Amino acid sequence: MGIKAGVVGFGPVGQNICRCINELDLECDEVRVMACHERRTLLDEEEVFVHGLGEVFREDRLRLFEDLDVVFLSGREGEKGAAKTWGMAALDSGYKCFMIDNGGDFRMDPRFPLVVPEINMDQVSARTKFIASPNCSTIQMCVALAPLHAVAPIKRVVVTTFQSVSGYGRDGQTELKKQLECCRVDELGCQEFDYDCTVFRKPIVLDCLPHIDAFLDNGYTKEEMKMLYETRKIFGCDEIELCATTVRVPVEIGHAESINVEFAGKMDAHTALGLWRAARDTHGIVVIDDEARNDRDWPTPKEPEGSYNGHDVAHERTYPTQRDVRLDQYKNLVLVGRARDDYTTPNAINFWCVADNLRKGAATNVVQIGRELVERGLIGG
Repeated sequence: MGIKAGVVGFGPVGQNICRCINELDLECDEVRVMACHERRTLLDEEEVFVHGLGEVFREDRLRLFEDLDVVFLSGREGEKGAAKTWGMAALDSGYKCFMIDNGGDFRMDPRFPLVVPEINMDQVSARTKFIASPNCSTIQMCVALAPLHAVAPIKRVVVTTFQSVSGYGRDGQTELKKQLECCRVDELGCQEFDYDCTVFRKPIVLDCLPHIDAFLDNGYTKEEMKMLYETRKIFGCDEIELCATTVRVPVEIGHAESINVEFAGKMDAHTALGLWRAARDTHGIVVIDDEARNDRDWPTPKEPEGSYNGHDVAHERTYPTQRDVRLDQYKNLVLVGRARDDYTTPNAINFWCVADNLRKGAATNVVQIGRELVERGLIGG
């Protein structure tokens, strides 16, 4: 017998939650979709009925939650957002369902665990009725770091993110598409641009913007500081130092990160690659970091044999990109590559990390938490 699940919000993340419920074998007798406005719509050519919650809180609408086992909160539904307007109200009314929140309202609230199921699902018990899911950029980085941190504690991380426009939401994707339609490039490579920006501060097409979320007094953005605070909470380690630069790039879906990490114990790139390969099934990590072979779907090596400043020139190597996470076999996974030792300091490595921000960075993570609740006997059965 399956469970009854609710999904609040039916934007890009809410739609992907519905897809993940089917794909990740979360056995449900019912998936009740809710959003501000009642309507019938299509998802992958199948009709979905969306129950209307309304723009503002209405106590009678809480009845939609009363018989559910788990609710995935995925949108800005309601005047204060889904978690504040509906999630907390349902719990305060005595409903026993688990709330799993993809939003940011309660991530750093000490009352609630911030969960990446591959890392810290043990923080959830039968009494943990509200569970926060981290920021998309934090999730993929922590999944990649977890197998290494278990062997050699993390000392310091320096990360630069390259985040797609869908991280902002559907409006970000729409703005990029409209700007692509308007953009012109002359023979000198100069941009002729005629489009007013409504989502991003500057045109995102053919450019990168080192600006995600609001700037703080220390010169960093909220997105950058989130990565520090959330990483410490997930690993339960306030000693981790982390410095982030978050960049919006003209990619529709998929976040990439360049990560430099220093460890308090012995670690090198070769060891890291072995730990990641061993963690594919437990952590959902795929290594794409091998010498390019002609029998694989990679271009013929272009680098000549020889040396450069005393270093041997190797063949081309494989590595993951944001386009890869659009493939079915990778959309719920974290891809790593370009692993190499940091020759400036011992026990430090550089690597490249890519994931689908709408899937593992959001929908996949919360559905995996729900599946863990079932497997641990906390719901269903």
